[in-house]
Amino acid sequence: MPKAASGPASDPVGPEGAVTVTEGPARWEAVLQAFLRHAVEAAGAKGLVVGVSGGLDSAVVAGLAARALGRERVLAIMLPSPDSNPLDAEHAKLGCAAFGLTPVLHGIGPIVAGLESTLGYTPAARERGNAKARARMLLLYAEAARRDFLVCGTGNKSELLTGYFTKHGDGGVDLQPIGDLYKTQVRELARHLGVPKPIIEKAPSAGLYPGQTDEGDMGLTYDQLDSVLRQLELNHGLDVVARKTGLTLAMVEKVDGMVRRTEHKRRTALVPKLGSRTVGIDWRRSVQWDA
Repeated sequence: MPKAASGPASDPVGPEGAVTVTEGPARWEAVLQAFLRHAVEAAGAKGLVVGVSGGLDSAVVAGLAARALGRERVLAIMLPSPDSNPLDAEHAKLGCAAFGLTPVLHGIGPIVAGLESTLGYTPAARERGNAKARARMLLLYAEAARRDFLVCGTGNKSELLTGYFTKHGDGGVDLQPIGDLYKTQVRELARHLGVPKPIIEKAPSAGLYPGQTDEGDMGLTYDQLDSVLRQLELNHGLDVVARKTGLTLAMVEKVDGMVRRTEHKRRTALVPKLGSRTVGIDWRRSVQWDA
């Protein structure tokens, strides 16, 4: 149920700046299950559609959704491209099985091929990766509309803050249940929920192109990234963040730059203010969902 928003219950940053669990995965699970149930009920929807990639985040979200609503009200969909790693499909099935879900398969190859045919050229790897993310969302929304379900996102706080998602792709969803948990916290929640070990231990990847990894793209580990983001969340200066995390000022400035440059990805389209309350500016309701 909703209650007035308040500050963080605890500071999950240790003395060296590493993110640690202080509030606990059991509490996160209870809050997020309540959030999912309320979001579906408030929208008058019948359930949730979740895209499962074989990665940690989608396994956690699928598990939360199944526990919150019951597996009959959750549709898990695998959305591989022709060049996807076959191991990802195995992990997607493994993660779903842990929560009693059987995923359906929709390959995105024909959609991406159709786009390339229309464009008349093969896009560069990053552009093609974004096209894949948007093709996946097209299919998720088609299946959601067919069933009167909501599309449930799988983005975590680390990705959302750094813009590590595709605008109108994996970022274009109805709700983001793990969007206020850093990647390192999601990993703790995965262990608590019983996500299979091979999924928890695999290198995080958005699967945008063969061999791609999140940490390789960012140039730092999620442990390092999360320690910086949490200090920035607490409004510490960059020099203070560097001292508390033990990272170089250059690394801290890099993360801060990622957050600043991707602000446009975390807000609705800009609207000029003319009325007393304006969409995207001051027409909003801030609530915190509790169990």
